[in-house]
Amino acid sequence: MTKAELVELIAKDAGITKVAASAALDSFMDNVTKALKKKESKVTLVGFGTFSKVRRKARKGRNPQTGEEIKIKAHNVVKFSPGKKLKDAV
Repeated sequence: MTKAELVELIAKDAGITKVAASAALDSFMDNVTKALKKKESKVTLVGFGTFSKVRRKARKGRNPQTGEEIKIKAHNVVKFSPGKKLKDAV
């Protein structure tokens, strides 16, 4: 599903315009991003799931084309853990 398809479904379900649905979705994504930028942060949507930030350690990897060993820097990644309702629905 694309963002445009999701906006269309939100507009239809909520009985609002696509412009308003798009603004609401953009606001949701912006606020989740801002919350995850904080140091100890996670966003929990009861029944749906939890977005959390996890720190990956630096490690060694391999370039698949040359087989050369490379260093992969430590970095943050976003993890999503589905909630019970989502798990049961899927």
